[in-house]
Amino acid sequence: MTGMLASVTSLDEARLAIEAGADVVDLKDPARGALGALEAWIAREIVTALGGKVTLSATVGDFPSMDVGEVLAAARRTADLGVDFVKVGFFGTPRDVECVRAFMSLTSETRLIAVQFADLAPDLDLCERLVEARFAGVMLDTARKEGPGLRGLLNQSQLSRFVRRAQALGLITGLAGKLRLADIAPLLDLGPDYIGFRGALCAQHQRSAGFDIQALRSVRVAIPARASNPLRRPRVSAGQMP
Repeated sequence: MTGMLASVTSLDEARLAIEAGADVVDLKDPARGALGALEAWIAREIVTALGGKVTLSATVGDFPSMDVGEVLAAARRTADLGVDFVKVGFFGTPRDVECVRAFMSLTSETRLIAVQFADLAPDLDLCERLVEARFAGVMLDTARKEGPGLRGLLNQSQLSRFVRRAQALGLITGLAGKLRLADIAPLLDLGPDYIGFRGALCAQHQRSAGFDIQALRSVRVAIPARASNPLRRPRVSAGQMP
């Protein structure tokens, strides 16, 4: 079954997300980009209050140039916050593979989720590299929040191939990107481990606005509650890859 990920900007929003039944609380500042990093003091406040009570993930920030040193340093800072998962964006540059290799120094102690962007011609062959570097998972999102949503960029068949391939490799899989209520049922049919939301949970679907309680509840109702954690999937070694 598929879990619900709710991106939050504050402790108050995190508590609302938990009350609504979110499976994963994702710490992110949408005003800073697709994967904008939340201020460290706000993230620590959330981890201190809620760590161990719900699965927490956090984004490292947007680094479209994929400078290896910058991205790795940001990931280490994010991991030091004490979250369960660290989300790192891969922006479809020639440096993506180099960055994946560099993260091997971190994946022994940190569970990393790679984020690829449907509107930036994602290299789906990167999944094999992620397994070799011992990433925990991979997700598809959108980089340009003013543009089309995930399902306007990739059709059901393309999304299905992504989910099946990643899961066959033992990677946790997630789907996000300007999703609305109408997108949930088709995405549930694909069986990703989680579906991520921000704008759909906010007033007037504005991702920089605060949560709309009714919108939050509507999304939760549309995703059947699950008994197990959506971000738990056994690793597959490189030698076991199909």
